[in-house]
Amino acid sequence: MYTKAKLVDESGEGKDILTFGPVCILPEYQRKGYGKKLIEYSFEHAVILGYNIIVIFGHPGNYVSLGFKSCKKYNVCLENGTYPTAMLVKELEPNVLGGMKWIYYQSSVFDIDEQEVKRFDERFQQWERKYQPSQEEFYIYSHSIIR
Repeated sequence: MYTKAKLVDESGEGKDILTFGPVCILPEYQRKGYGKKLIEYSFEHAVILGYNIIVIFGHPGNYVSLGFKSCKKYNVCLENGTYPTAMLVKELEPNVLGGMKWIYYQSSVFDIDEQEVKRFDERFQQWERKYQPSQEEFYIYSHSIIR
């Protein structure tokens, strides 16, 4: 699922962009190229809709083969000036960022009220929460920065 986000350049000019994540494929269909095909298909539609940049937070090993690069290479940072290791950029149109410094602003969709989530979850039958090693790996990537 995609949502809108924004980049703002050094002069204060904003650029609407897209972000997505996570991509989920049923286990029996993983490692067969379906995720890659879905993402590549979505790139085509992003261009049709007028978007030329996608910024995501993800495991670099999953997205570099799709043309995503480190945010540092495009000079795209967070508001605090950091370049998270997990923040990846895909130009759908070459050189559209023009070498300027950009600040990424995520969609308000990601502003989560943890108490509201808890109240929502309480409406359903409880299940065992599992913790996958990949969650720790993503935590490390998303909380480390490139200098």
